[in-house]
Parts: sequence; C-alpha cells; structure tokens
Amino acid sequence: MPYAVIRTGGKQYRVTPGELLRVESLGGEKDSDITFSEVLLTSSDGAVQVGTPIVSGVTVSARSRAWERKKDSSVQKETA
Repeated sequence: MPYAVIRTGGKQYRVTPGELLRVESLGGEKDSDITFSEVLLTSSDGAVQVGTPIVSGVTVSARSRAWERKKDSSVQKETA
C-alpha cells in the first residue's frame, strides 16, 4: 500500500490514498484543494524515498472536508 509522510503545522502525519486526516487549521475554504509540499518520505510498491529533508518534486494533494472548532477550556491552579 502506498503512503507518504508529510509535515504541516509543525507535526508529521503518515497518509495513504483515500484516508481522512484531521490536521491543524490550514485556512482556505471548505471543499477546496490543498497541496502539501513538505513530503518527508514516500513508499510505493516497496520502494522507499527518504527526503533530505524533503523529497524533491513530490507533493500530496487533498481536499478540505469540514472545519471544526475546539471548545475553549480553562485551567485553574489553586494554591494552598
């Protein structure tokens, strides 16, 4: 099964074709195309390409599906 490792938002993700991936906010519109150019590794048919630091000439394309907003939370520290 082909896969790639991409970097976005300061994090690395292993992605495969057709996979649903939840990442940090990227901006843009819902249902828009997104291209990840920071591809760190690719694997297809047993052949692995490792970037130094990125694989030259390779991008990963995706389509944004939905935006979610995290609920704000607060933490209180009590001192005795």
